[in-house]
Amino acid sequence: MKKILIANRGEIAIRVMQTAKKMGIKTVAVYSTADRNAPHVRFADQAVLIGEAPSNQSYLLGNKIIEVAKNLNVDAIHPGYGFLSENADFAESCEKNNLIFIGPKSKAIKIMGSKLAAKEAVKKYNIPMVPGTEEAITDIPQAKEIAKEIGFPILIKASAGGGGKGMRVVENEAEFESQMQRAISEAQNAFGDGAVFIEKYVTSPRHIEIQIMADTHGNVVHLFERECSIQRRHQKVIEEAPSAVLTPELRSKMGEAAIKVAKSCDYVGAGTVEFLLDDHHNFYFLEMNTRLQVEHPVTELITHTDLVELQICVARGEVLPINQENLKINGHALELRVYAEDPLNDFLPSVGNLEVYKLPEGKNIRVDNGFEQGMDIPIYYDPMLSKLITYGKTREEAIELMLTAIDNYQIAGIETTLPFGTFVCEHDAFRSGNFNTHFVKKYYSPEALINKQKEEAKIAALIAVKKYLEDKKTLRIPVNSEQN
Repeated sequence: MKKILIANRGEIAIRVMQTAKKMGIKTVAVYSTADRNAPHVRFADQAVLIGEAPSNQSYLLGNKIIEVAKNLNVDAIHPGYGFLSENADFAESCEKNNLIFIGPKSKAIKIMGSKLAAKEAVKKYNIPMVPGTEEAITDIPQAKEIAKEIGFPILIKASAGGGGKGMRVVENEAEFESQMQRAISEAQNAFGDGAVFIEKYVTSPRHIEIQIMADTHGNVVHLFERECSIQRRHQKVIEEAPSAVLTPELRSKMGEAAIKVAKSCDYVGAGTVEFLLDDHHNFYFLEMNTRLQVEHPVTELITHTDLVELQICVARGEVLPINQENLKINGHALELRVYAEDPLNDFLPSVGNLEVYKLPEGKNIRVDNGFEQGMDIPIYYDPMLSKLITYGKTREEAIELMLTAIDNYQIAGIETTLPFGTFVCEHDAFRSGNFNTHFVKKYYSPEALINKQKEEAKIAALIAVKKYLEDKKTLRIPVNSEQN
């Protein structure tokens, strides 16, 4: 493998290129007109314009990307995450065009891409699952009867996608029909498929995911868990590894279950098996993400591995250079997704120019970044600027370092999730480890953040006044004897 095309943009494109360069592999970037001056374009050995700003006219043009790859004698395509990363047809097209797709085979993507097909595949492995329908449903009266049998509250979920779209929590029978109609409509608009399914709503869950890696020789390992319970709109904002609540026994059980999920679809490469953990520490299979995850750096730091390097090795047909016995958890890592969003305005996207953009630096601080000072934030893509990651010997150390790193991350011109990161890291519930996916709903509000900022500003002002008075006491003005 001498040349890789990265079918993505921003921080993940640069992240993949960094490992490829380390391995002596040439890289090709693709870009839209909106990303003409983006850092990932300059970072690559070669770069090709593939279309206009909207992703359906650029980054989602699988055939165009394959054409570019063939013209430049590329050996493999790394899809990153988002865009075409979980598109089974794209993976299949790569295979047909003698291009290595750095990811699982198209069959595995298809199975795990449908939540219902995924449940069917893992059923025979006796993996715990949340009670619910075994097939997609659009008939509202029939769905209502099923919901009554399962018992409220229930969760309606789109079969064809994720990211919180087409997802509705229904507390009681009275609101079922209207919520069902909304979920079907949202799923149709987001995924072109209105099929939904119903399952029991697990109250107060934690979102725990297990990183797995599999090669073409039948070896599958898990690289422990990530805690992803701090979310807004069902999307993660802060992740950490390991989880503060898993015992070694539970970790081992969940790891073994994740390996079984991978085996159920003949999985190859990096993947993530997601579970819900209830307040009695029972876990339930949720879904499998057939790609590298946004939060993969926290796993890399606690396992001393390079997951992109392992992906490339596996794609080249090599045997995994790691085994389960040798994998150990070292320390603790924390990640904050730095989104161009306004936490004071319902986390809505904040579009503008990065008038100031300076990254924090220091030991055990890592920033996977895709932007630079002076750039505009494009409105066409996910609003994530970077990922801020800290590592410590203990969870407390990683949290304290995250607070320092946030303070030293200088951004002006737009609003970001940095203040929200501070709010979470200073909150007693987060620091104690006693929290779940309802953290934002339970503890966070714009008013709470404003009050915290006011309190911090007041403390800072009092410290400044105190220091001024102390300095004034010790200040001595020298007397010039010639003027007396």
